[in-house]
Amino acid sequence: MKRIRFKHLAFITVAAILLGGCGGVEKMKQLPAGVSFKVTPNPLEVHGNKVKATIEGTIPAKYFNKKAIVDVTPVLVYKGGELALTVKTLQGQDVQANNQVISYDAGGSFKQDIEFDYKDEMFSSDLELRFVITYKDKKIPFDAPYKVGKGVLATYKLVDIDPKPIMLKDNKFVRITPDKKDGQINFVISKADIRKTELTKDDVKLLQDFIAKSVVDKKKEFKGVSVSAYASPDGPETDNAKLSVDRGKSTEKWLGDIFKKAKVDTKDKNFVTVQTTAEDWDGFQTLVGASDVQDKELILRVLSMYSDPAVREREIKNLSKVYLVLAEKILPQLRRSKMTANVNLVGYSDEELKGKIEANAYDSLSLEEVMYGVTLIADADKKLEVYKKVGDKFNDVRAYNNVAYLYLLKKDVVNAKATLEKVATSTEPAVINNRGCVALMNGDIEGAEKLFAEATNAGPDVKYNLGIIAIIKNTYPAAVEYLGGTDSFNQGLSLLLVNKNDAAKNTFQKVNSEKGFYGLAIVGARIQDEAMVLTNLRSAIKDATLKARAKNDLEFRNYFQNDAFKAIVE
Repeated sequence: MKRIRFKHLAFITVAAILLGGCGGVEKMKQLPAGVSFKVTPNPLEVHGNKVKATIEGTIPAKYFNKKAIVDVTPVLVYKGGELALTVKTLQGQDVQANNQVISYDAGGSFKQDIEFDYKDEMFSSDLELRFVITYKDKKIPFDAPYKVGKGVLATYKLVDIDPKPIMLKDNKFVRITPDKKDGQINFVISKADIRKTELTKDDVKLLQDFIAKSVVDKKKEFKGVSVSAYASPDGPETDNAKLSVDRGKSTEKWLGDIFKKAKVDTKDKNFVTVQTTAEDWDGFQTLVGASDVQDKELILRVLSMYSDPAVREREIKNLSKVYLVLAEKILPQLRRSKMTANVNLVGYSDEELKGKIEANAYDSLSLEEVMYGVTLIADADKKLEVYKKVGDKFNDVRAYNNVAYLYLLKKDVVNAKATLEKVATSTEPAVINNRGCVALMNGDIEGAEKLFAEATNAGPDVKYNLGIIAIIKNTYPAAVEYLGGTDSFNQGLSLLLVNKNDAAKNTFQKVNSEKGFYGLAIVGARIQDEAMVLTNLRSAIKDATLKARAKNDLEFRNYFQNDAFKAIVE
């Protein structure tokens, strides 16, 4: 019996020696009072799709074995996986290595920065520290991890990826187009009667035909005929004054005959206006200046030196040889009536254009008529059909752009992209903006930002689009500037992200959507207004995705144990 007792005692002694040989390392697994670990910020936050934080640890004296090494591994544990981060290695004061030393006698502290890419699965997660002791080549893991953080605050991820496409509404459609036709009747010296030979001239015949057709054409608004009757600056001025008036009357009478033949009632309608010029010195000067008449510079000098018509005529007649040429070549051209018929060509009315497009009878319309007419159509699918046909028929940038615009409104990114590829070289800002919308909706943030920056002349919607980029890229102050005045959810979110709670509240109140209510609930949580949280969450959870989010959203962490909150989100 004594031998057995001796053997048992010997075993206990050996065990004690072995444990003593580890220098109490096993005891390090039991963290004493004074040990603390924390992460800042807590909860973790994601910005620009990156989570950055600092882990700090405080270790009291008489704890860290002088010959031990401890690996501290931060691990983010989430549903479906975990992410081990950079290991922080600590060592006792007698270890010969290059790690941070923690004194046995005095204790110590450490810091470690962590950074990782965010995934949506990490929204509900735990950040824990896992410890492994190394002592004399032996690995001794702690029995359980130390939890330092719960979840990731991902408020910026609420951003609406709803870039605004831009339609090109400009067109060159003109409903009323002025038109005119000119003609001229020449008269014999000192005469005011119209010769038949004058009425057979091409310009006069064309004018007569133009007037006759215009006054009865319902698509033309006849504005009248202006007549300017002249006498040449030779002979007594009083005679010339009467002569120009008589020539005007003769011309007006001839025009009246045209209206009668067209069976147009001219009563109470002032279709003809007549102006008379007794002596056409301006016309004389113009014709002389354009002629090859000998001594024309001398003639022009006379005109500039004298303003009195009689003196002018006398001085020019004194140039006897020159005057004979003038009488033959210049003066006959000044004995005339100039006529201009003015007409407004009236295009299709809005109802006519709309009717043709709705009845698919727009093939005969011009490009600008269709581009204007389609703006009168309310149905988006019909607009899409018409713009497609116009784009293909006329290879028109505006039409292709608007096809892409309508596809983007439908969230049909594939067809929008394919359409915009047809005008890929266009420098039109709206087209470039819409290409940016495609890039953003396809997740190409850098490409989208570059395109939006090139499209700033396209209008205020581009600023909204840049605001989305600014939120995604963690430049929140810039987002506030870009989104200002849009009264959108994204504007409210940008204000929330720079902690302007009152301004965010005012904006969210203008957003009539479940997301708007969700934003108000977050504001309520931040300003500790329980009623505001609960009231707005009840409206927000009509969107099932927001209901599921709220349950784990750390914006509401102070309400997770609130019975009313749990009743809403469960």
